[in-house]
Amino acid sequence: MPENPRPGRTSRFVSAALGLILALPLLSAQERPLSLDEAVRLALERNERALAAHQDIAAANARVAQARSFFLPSLNSTSTYTRRAFEVRRLVGDTEVVISRFNALSETLTLSQTLFDARSMTSLAAVRAQRNADVAAAEESRRQLAFEVSQAFLATLGTTQVREASARRFAFAGQNLDAAKARFSAGLASVNDVTRAELEYATAEVGLTQVKGQVETSSLQLGNLLDAPEAVRGPLVVPEFLIEAASAEAADADALIEEALARRLDVGSLRWIASSQRALAKVPMLGFLPSLGISGRYSLTNEPAFNNRNWNWSLGATLNWTLFDGLTRFGQRREQKALAALADLDVQAAVRRVDLEVRNALVSMSSQRASLKQANTAYEIAKKNAAETTELYRQGLASALQVADANVSLFEAEVALVQERYGLGVAFLNLEAALGLDPFGKEPRQ
Repeated sequence: MPENPRPGRTSRFVSAALGLILALPLLSAQERPLSLDEAVRLALERNERALAAHQDIAAANARVAQARSFFLPSLNSTSTYTRRAFEVRRLVGDTEVVISRFNALSETLTLSQTLFDARSMTSLAAVRAQRNADVAAAEESRRQLAFEVSQAFLATLGTTQVREASARRFAFAGQNLDAAKARFSAGLASVNDVTRAELEYATAEVGLTQVKGQVETSSLQLGNLLDAPEAVRGPLVVPEFLIEAASAEAADADALIEEALARRLDVGSLRWIASSQRALAKVPMLGFLPSLGISGRYSLTNEPAFNNRNWNWSLGATLNWTLFDGLTRFGQRREQKALAALADLDVQAAVRRVDLEVRNALVSMSSQRASLKQANTAYEIAKKNAAETTELYRQGLASALQVADANVSLFEAEVALVQERYGLGVAFLNLEAALGLDPFGKEPRQ
């Protein structure tokens, strides 16, 4: 049989090929651009806060089911087996009756149903209101997570663009340094020009290193929110709709506040809590009303005893009326009324907070629009000045110091423009959050 040539080399080639095939999807996922809506979707699917919100809703629904079960009948089955040392028999007339057997079996079915209980009815209404409050609070937690992701996304995108501006500054400083050295070698410039160009080159290099660290830090924070660090390794898509939407004129503040109060989930949650507390405040005094219930019982045994019957059933009604409980219900009523008043105060504070948040967001939007306009103007001037100074330097009509200053001014203007652009985006997100919308201007589902 011929020997297989170089089996180790072939197996290594196959392993490498399989590894490359398996790594291709990961590489493509890392290089794929990440949009804002995709980042929010990942966070809502994978972040623990979003998953915990689902569990909070499930727990709230389970509490309602438990409270509702009080109004459904309960059926209990009890089976008993008894082994005795002696069997007891008695003669009744001409019939021998077994009073107790060696092996005794019995089965009892008990059915009970509450027909009327005012306190339980009101408690069920309170539990339902609390469930609605928990659902609204859970959805509000998801909404806030979406905004947190959006702001982290904008922060990462902003630092990325600052890194690009720093890289352009560093490249321009390198070109300026080469030009200064060439002019010095040709006797067209002094050593001071070279020294100033070297200083600007070193400063630009340090700035680029620092901003790279900032980009890495913000990327780690965004990846942690998404629970998907690999998704942040690719480029981020600029959400232009945020900038466009932020440029639109806002409506009347009072009208926006009314819309926000009707839409905000956190305010709705507090209102449901207040409704629950008001319902619970009624429960203690409802204890003055009686409760009515019925019960049924069916039993089966292999010991018929003297009546010679091995089965039996019974029906009954129970009227329970607590006439005096040591004044406990009066203390409970005072406590519940105080809790209801506190819940109403929380609602009032939330309403005033929404009013403040909307007005502050509108003021911030107006200020950011003006700042962005000024930053655009300053950038265009700095860009024109840098180009003119560079051309004058080539003609020997400007010094390296002037070129370096123009480059620094252009860099600072570009960084300011980036910060103002995304500052306007953050201001728009804050307005959307204050209005009770999601980052994309839609009403969150409940």
